[in-house]
Amino acid sequence: MEFGAVSDEMEVKAPAAEAWKVYSTLQLAKLVVEMRPDLVEKFEVVEGDGGVGTILKLSFPASTPVFTYSKEKFTVVDEEKRVKEAEVIEGGYLNLGFTLFRVRFEIIEKDEITCITKTTIEYEVKEESAANASFVSTQTFVEIMNAVATYLTTKQL
Repeated sequence: MEFGAVSDEMEVKAPAAEAWKVYSTLQLAKLVVEMRPDLVEKFEVVEGDGGVGTILKLSFPASTPVFTYSKEKFTVVDEEKRVKEAEVIEGGYLNLGFTLFRVRFEIIEKDEITCITKTTIEYEVKEESAANASFVSTQTFVEIMNAVATYLTTKQL
């Protein structure tokens, strides 16, 4: 097995509590579909209400070169630490030989009006599929963070 992790972060001119309201709920998926259908075409709630154990099916546009869908399960929604984690449980990276693909979003309070949004991807990939580790990138999640930042800063105007 090959293990790895990559992360990225950005500063957002919005209070951490406001950012967490988006990231901690299903509003994140709704926002991404609405603002960035080029990243996620649609989502369906397979099970749950947005808390731990919720399963989403994400459908990706035809222009996505590697896969068409994935199912993710929320494994952590920590209100106190403002951390949310989801793991791919079907499709997506699992079809490329990954045994684990976990995405974490963290909202870090910088001051009353500014926060840091951070995304981390942790993965395990089978040795025979190790070359597919090159597909792992924070780019999509940085684009999601940008969309949320735009939403947060424009809704406050």
